[in-house]
Amino acid sequence: MTGAPTLYRSQGSDRAVVPGWSNILSGVQDRIELQLDLSEADQGREQAMLLVEYWATPNDLTLQSLLPVRAFAGEPKGWCVFLPAQGRVLVRAIDPQPNPPLLAAHSINLDPNTPVGTLVRVKVEFPRPPLLNSN
Repeated sequence: MTGAPTLYRSQGSDRAVVPGWSNILSGVQDRIELQLDLSEADQGREQAMLLVEYWATPNDLTLQSLLPVRAFAGEPKGWCVFLPAQGRVLVRAIDPQPNPPLLAAHSINLDPNTPVGTLVRVKVEFPRPPLLNSN
């Protein structure tokens, strides 16, 4: 077995591209770079992950990937995916370690009129547990 696979990088942002997240639809140009920004407070989570889903149509789950939050520690510029300007993308942040588990979700409808090269940033921040009253 050889070394780790080479990661592709965005030419515009130098972010690592989640494997498989470019040229998703044959014959349809990528127009959007979706940048995933994890809050600093969540960078140390051990069990957390991002579930990224692309739906070309409401009935067609076209691509789905899990990105462990630990991956952000090794990529200081962050991660991104490339998307065509159609369909919908969901980004779900999941941390199964606490009880109950934590979940944060983002849903983005992609506009077919989006110009090539559009950047969209999704800030992922897990909900904070409520502060306990010490009275």
